[in-house]
This record gives sequence, structure tokens and C-alpha cells, in this order.
Amino acid sequence: MSLKGKHVVVVGGTSGIGLATAKAFLDEEAEVVIASRSTAKLTSAKQVLGHNIQAFELDFRSEESAAEFFKQTGQIDHLVITAGEGVMGHFRDLDVTDAKTAFDSKFWGQYITARAVVPYLTNTGSITLTSGVYGVRPPKGASTLASINSAVDGLVRGLAVDLAPVRVNVVSPGIVDTPIYAGMPSDQRQQMFSGIAGQLPVGKVAKPEDIARAYIYLAKSEFTTGTVVLIDGGAHLV
Repeated sequence: MSLKGKHVVVVGGTSGIGLATAKAFLDEEAEVVIASRSTAKLTSAKQVLGHNIQAFELDFRSEESAAEFFKQTGQIDHLVITAGEGVMGHFRDLDVTDAKTAFDSKFWGQYITARAVVPYLTNTGSITLTSGVYGVRPPKGASTLASINSAVDGLVRGLAVDLAPVRVNVVSPGIVDTPIYAGMPSDQRQQMFSGIAGQLPVGKVAKPEDIARAYIYLAKSEFTTGTVVLIDGGAHLV
């Protein structure tokens, strides 16, 4: 399936995986809209992606904001959501409020946005959400994030049935070298990535572009729905 001329919305398309995914769709000659809560990030992303891209502010946790956003975009072919903040912390120590805030972002944000897009999505279109490998193999301190990721994976299976013939899938990445780690000292960050790479069967940590290809595949694949694409370098095996 060609994506040329297809109308694609990437929520969270201003940095990391989302930015790489927006660029990948542009490379496929799609018409791309990016959305984010941050005006500054939207401006920066437009400079990277080019002036032929549309950018809108969106708080994807808000039903009102999501409804207004899709009124502006109009009919679309593919929705990709890479936005969402998780939280780490041992179950005994993590404040329940922090856990609820993380659910409000990564689970409910995706839920609300997927619900809001339905009247504007073509029958041959798709929705692709984002979870993560911790839903399959959580380390210590990831019980809340594991729960969120598992909930997103389950939501996708249900939506694939409820929203058919629209296709609904989810990308589940492992660790990726994105700006989320930019606050760490460079040598410490590289040491962490080297240690992780040494444990993975593929022998390296993913770049955002590696994950972006999965979203392109799911937008193109007319026979794929209700599927979790686990793209973790084999992290679930070790």
C-alpha cells in the first residue's frame, strides 16, 4: 500500500520516536500533521521536518482538546500516538497519585485520542498506539509501567474488533536512545547504553528511526490488526 497523499496524524511527533515517525511518513510522501502540548517543541519539530508539515497544540488527556483538534484536522487516514509519560518506582514506595498520573497520560491519553478520531477516520485507515516491552518483561520498579503497557495492549485487541474495518495495532518498543535520557551526563548515558547493548541479542540499543519503521509497516499492512509489534532487540528473551 502506498502512503503517498495519505493524511497522517502523529500525536507526540515532536521528539524521539514520534519525530522520527513523522519524518518516516514524510519520506513516504504522506501529508503529516504533528501534535504536542508544547508550543516550543512544535516550533522546533517544524524546523527539522520542513514547512510543509502542519502542527497543532493538543493535550491528549483532555476530551475537549482532542475533539477540537480533530475538528481542525478533518478526515484522516492514519493516526499514530507516541505520546505518553510513564513512571518508575518500587510498588511499595511509589505514590498512588503518581501512578494515577502516569495512567492518565500513557493509557487514558491514548484512549481519549483514539476515541476522538473515530468520526474522522476513513474505513481503510488505521490507529497505532504505543506501549512497551515492560508490559511483557518488567524489571524491578516497573510494576506500574508494566500495568499501563499491558492495558494499552489489551485496549488494542478490543478496538480491533469494535472499530473494524479500521485496523488498530500497537508498537511495543524496548529501550531507545531518545532525548528522554538527555538529562543524564553523556558518559553515564553511554555507559548505560553499552551495558544494555551487551545484554541484547542484537548487540545494540535502538535509535528512534528503528522504531519508526514499525509504524510505517502497520500503516501499510492491510492484513494486520489487533497486533502488538514487539520491537525490543530481543529484550524479552534475556
